Amino acid sequence: MPSIKLTERAIAKLKAPDPSGKQTLYWDSDLRGFAVLCSGKTNSKTYIVQRDLASVTRRLTVAAVNEVPLAEAREEAARMLVALRQGKDPKRKAAKTLRSALSDYLVARKDLRPNSTKSYKFNVNRYLARWLDLPLHEITREMVETRHLKVGEDYGSATANSVMRTLRALWNWAAGRDEELPRNPVQLSRQWFPVHRRERLVHTEQLPAFYKAVVGLQNPVARDYLLILLFTGLRRGEAASLTWDDVDLKARVIRVPALRTKAGRKLDLPMSDFVYDLLAARREIGRDKFVFPSSGKNGHLAEPKFPLRQVAEVSGIEVSAHDLRRTFITVAESTDISPLALKALVNHSLGNDVTSGYVQITTERLREPAQKVANRLSALCDIKAGRS
Repeated sequence: MPSIKLTERAIAKLKAPDPSGKQTLYWDSDLRGFAVLCSGKTNSKTYIVQRDLASVTRRLTVAAVNEVPLAEAREEAARMLVALRQGKDPKRKAAKTLRSALSDYLVARKDLRPNSTKSYKFNVNRYLARWLDLPLHEITREMVETRHLKVGEDYGSATANSVMRTLRALWNWAAGRDEELPRNPVQLSRQWFPVHRRERLVHTEQLPAFYKAVVGLQNPVARDYLLILLFTGLRRGEAASLTWDDVDLKARVIRVPALRTKAGRKLDLPMSDFVYDLLAARREIGRDKFVFPSSGKNGHLAEPKFPLRQVAEVSGIEVSAHDLRRTFITVAESTDISPLALKALVNHSLGNDVTSGYVQITTERLREPAQKVANRLSALCDIKAGRS
């Protein structure tokens, strides 16, 4: 592109429309980034400024040549160029912050399950709170690496990885709507923490002591909740949020809607005799909405850490709610039920192979396997009669 010393006389000699039929820029040799743009189709001439920014070339109009004197246009152009160099880009959309990216993402992703939405909010608001109002383009790779290490030190490897995967997903979503965003700063590669599958459970030889400690809890809601976890393999949230509308005592089936399962599939779980007796007894003593009511804001028991700590103090066996699910699956695998039946009982996918795709496991077909597992657990817990 031609470069000349822009003067009033030189500008007057510039041809518009340009003989080439295309827009032509004449750069000022004195002020870099300042030019006159001659139209290729009309007689218009325009003062403009142009500067390369981080990822784009930004061109801004100063004024039409016939609107302001050259000296005034040059002064305004200098001011605009300085502002661009300082990052003040009037054409850039309002910078999306981490807070707005999270909000917009959750609105757009209508397919997310409630637990996933809760996890996204928790990861960002708890562990990236200081970044909430930062524009996304100001979050750097170095910041990500430092924060990942810090969260790992303070809260554990799995949490640190989960937080950064959340940030990566939000960034990728935002970048698909803003081409000016730089590269995703979550580039941890080999820096991800190795997270090993947990293996803790109540071992078979521990089950009598564990069961006795659970039955001895003074809080009957916590007691029955832990027993349901042990004898059904339900996930913590699935069991805690059970309502009496989910419990069909007549048909002896627990029906968990897809919206409340981790897998996003409904679970119709036949009751074993043990589970039926427990739920029937609970139904007799209260008419709350939830099977395991609580005075908390959700209206139902949420976190069983306290009763599990009480159990540990008595029995010496420390486990989590999910460890009871692992215990159920381990005991179930040792009985003579089919692998497909076990998967169905705990609402795992039956698989993507052609054969399993044809298998239809009904609730009634699961009734016998559910009873066999309960019988095995009862024997291992050394339950002589009933639940005491």
